[in-house]
Amino acid sequence: MQEYAIYSVIPPEGCAAILWRDAKKKVEAATALKLTAPDLLERGIVDEIVREPIGGSHADYDEAAALLDSSLHLALQAASTPDVDARLARRYKKFREMGREGADFTDSDGI
Repeated sequence: MQEYAIYSVIPPEGCAAILWRDAKKKVEAATALKLTAPDLLERGIVDEIVREPIGGSHADYDEAAALLDSSLHLALQAASTPDVDARLARRYKKFREMGREGADFTDSDGI
């Protein structure tokens, strides 16, 4: 994920409108949603934070593409390991753990 990008299923304004009936509380909502690259890396949602050019990716498309290209190259090499079963097990575990923050239960796989 690029360092200045955000990822969320709802915009902070929408979240604030639902939770507090006040879209102006978007800053509080954004903090609660934990939608920044460092937040998502810490929670295991993304695997890596890709550096962006000074001023953001929109300021220098060529540099942004080069930074993303090198990161994708390494990720694709790692994903192309010959041990398919291990790769699938890691992916399964990662996606099963998403959204379990604060949950106190396990499924039949013990995850």
